[in-house]
Amino acid sequence: MENDNPKVEELAVNDCWALLRTQEIGRLAVSVDDDPDIFPLNYVVDHGTIVFRSAPGTKMSAALSNPRVALEVDGYLPEPHEAWSVVIKGRAEGIREIGDLMDTVDLPLFPWQGGAKNFFIRLVPTSVTGRRFAVAEPAAWRTPLSDARRSPME
Repeated sequence: MENDNPKVEELAVNDCWALLRTQEIGRLAVSVDDDPDIFPLNYVVDHGTIVFRSAPGTKMSAALSNPRVALEVDGYLPEPHEAWSVVIKGRAEGIREIGDLMDTVDLPLFPWQGGAKNFFIRLVPTSVTGRRFAVAEPAAWRTPLSDARRSPME
């Protein structure tokens, strides 16, 4: 490959939040029975926190019983040929106060999966980190064996 040490730009926290506002899907990492598990979810940025909806189940139970969670969101910018990734670590809190619930219900939060998702959960960050990097051209990964004939799959 041409560059064995590709440049990775560490993003400022405000840049991370700006990128998070451009997306609506992330992956929530939780601990389930002492094992890591990951759930895709729709989210919205709200006053320096992340809010998502959930139905009762593994994701909600894990997030609220062991509230140390992480959310990863990434994106691709075709014109500069760059990718980015933001990771938020923090604690998950159920939104239960009536005033907070009233404010939260009006957020533009639309889960892809149907069904009752009547519980709102807020991820309060303790850490927000991100990075941006150039995406390698596919040709950079070619080797002399890339064009070798292979036997058919049986």
